[in-house]
Amino acid sequence: MRRSVLSEASRDELQSRKIKLDYEEIGTCPKDAINMWDKKLLNFRAKIKCDMEDIHATLKDGVPKSRRGEIWQFLAVQHRIRHRLPNKQQPPDISYKELLKQLTAQQHAILVDLGRTFPTHPYFTAQLGAGQLSLFNLLKAYSLLDKEVGYCQGISFVAGVLLLHMSEEQAFEMLKFLMYDLGFRKQYRPDMMSLQIQMYQLSRLLHDYHRDLYNHLEENEISPSLYAAPWFLTLFASQFSLGFVARVFDTIFLQGTEVIFKVALSLLSSQEEHIMMCETFESIVEFLKNTLPDMTKPQMEKIMTQVFEMDISKQLHAYEVEYHVLQDELQENTNACDDGEASEKLERANNHLKRQNMDLLEKLQVAHAKIQSMESNLEDALARENKMKSLIQSLEQEKAFYQKTIEKICRYLPEEALSDCRQLLKEVNCSPSKILK
Repeated sequence: MRRSVLSEASRDELQSRKIKLDYEEIGTCPKDAINMWDKKLLNFRAKIKCDMEDIHATLKDGVPKSRRGEIWQFLAVQHRIRHRLPNKQQPPDISYKELLKQLTAQQHAILVDLGRTFPTHPYFTAQLGAGQLSLFNLLKAYSLLDKEVGYCQGISFVAGVLLLHMSEEQAFEMLKFLMYDLGFRKQYRPDMMSLQIQMYQLSRLLHDYHRDLYNHLEENEISPSLYAAPWFLTLFASQFSLGFVARVFDTIFLQGTEVIFKVALSLLSSQEEHIMMCETFESIVEFLKNTLPDMTKPQMEKIMTQVFEMDISKQLHAYEVEYHVLQDELQENTNACDDGEASEKLERANNHLKRQNMDLLEKLQVAHAKIQSMESNLEDALARENKMKSLIQSLEQEKAFYQKTIEKICRYLPEEALSDCRQLLKEVNCSPSKILK
């Protein structure tokens, strides 16, 4: 009887797991990568430091869907081995079970969002079914743990992705890891200051890497907050396919917050031609919100390949510093100005400084482009020189061959024909005396 109950419970668990992982992956994880993950996961809780380059290479090859939850936990352990949060940034030490016993003031907001979170996924479709109840528990527990953030729209999608790959308690630990260890909780704070900085950083990335696209969006008054805020707040889970989102999460657990910028930049650059063809505010917003997320699998794979190869950490840091400097200068000068005219003057000065900064960056990029062009031209010239040397050598060998052939022929010619032969030998720069001795 007991064995029958256990067997039934096991079947239910397998069925639930099958429903949870009901999404189409992008790319296929090769057997070699699967074997590598199996080895890494054998004793990952033992907190043995692994080689990060090896992990990066294996993750780039792919992640088996069935082991994805374990792999995320493994990556979290590897991160914590290398990075210790200061005590003041640590989350409160309260267990998941203890938090579930409490009441949250965010209950109504959480309940309202349950049906909006992955509404078409079979695990979450049933109203107050197993999926929605687990999601409610997870969001409730986090809202009680993090009093400052509480509950914010967007977190439900992040929590939902985690729940599809692991148990409630494991998902709670990984949500804490994303929020505190990787620092995502900053973008959910009530003042939204971090999100504003992120939008500024994305705008600057576009300006530096895709100037035509940046200008096109600016001319149509399309700011990053119009399309990228949902991407950042849900880690792309609200609009993109789960297979793509899961791959983004793979990379986030390895590289942190930088990933969302790389994904956003790659998405925009991959569709630059189509965005440039949209000529109105409405058509651009429509494309970015609805058409762009509907990518093919090859397009998704290409995006993720670019993400793995991109490194923008230095730029992101510089843009954040730049944002704070501009805000501090603006605040200081605003405080020093009492009337509207002075405030407008300050704003103009601020805009002038921004333009100067943009111009300098543009000149720097032009200089880099010229250097790269000169280096490319030099390489071409060297290649042509080597080709010419090879051709000359080949011609000299051919000439020597013909000279020898003519010398042999001349030995068998009668005396009356030698005058013609001498003329021919002169033309090929060969001495007839050498033959007629």
